Amino acid sequence: MNCTSCNPELSTNFCPDCGQPKNIKRINGQYILHEIEHVLHFERGILYTIRELITNPGHNIRKYLNENRSRLVKPILFIIITSLIYSVLTHFFHIEEKYVRLEGAEKTSLFKIFQWIEAHYGYANIIMGIFISMWLKLFFNKFGYNLFELLILLCFVMGIAMLIFSLFAVLQGMLGVKLVNIGGILGIVYCAWSIGHFYGKDKISNYIKALLAYLLGMLTFSILAFFLGLAIDTLVKH
Repeated sequence: MNCTSCNPELSTNFCPDCGQPKNIKRINGQYILHEIEHVLHFERGILYTIRELITNPGHNIRKYLNENRSRLVKPILFIIITSLIYSVLTHFFHIEEKYVRLEGAEKTSLFKIFQWIEAHYGYANIIMGIFISMWLKLFFNKFGYNLFELLILLCFVMGIAMLIFSLFAVLQGMLGVKLVNIGGILGIVYCAWSIGHFYGKDKISNYIKALLAYLLGMLTFSILAFFLGLAIDTLVKH
């Protein structure tokens, strides 16, 4: 029997070249449960990743970049899952927090762009992370990390921030007290702390530069989105 993936002849239960199993199990309820457990289990799963990113983010992210990439959940998957958790919880508790208010402009491209950002935090965070990584590259250039490595850093960091937002969304929904803004502030504080921790936890200047880079990245992203909307509206009118 040959491997169904890369075609060499099989003499064991797994292909020696690509690791494909000789006999593929049929997809059923047990298979789906196993896949869910694989993502959520504490050892090497999302709960383990959350614990490691809360207790020692700088060390664990550096280790992911430079040594071992099997200990933590894949960064893009992580931020998408955490953003999905946030979206589900805010909709469940009917929390509609508008970060940009454009009264009377509901039909403009500018309004639609910011509406899309608020409805798709996972994708928006990844895009915003590009701008934050550029500022980090500028402020911490001597460390030698490229933009792609910094984007991985931000996927992990911003994923935890989304969980912080989610926690306060749940508390707001249960207690009826406006807490989402507090969660937003704590999320930004966590991002600044974990990024500074990544570059060196003993220097206060690292945390200050991390906070500045994060805020400037958010501002750059918002300004570009704003001018993109204005440009589209201007072209449509003409």
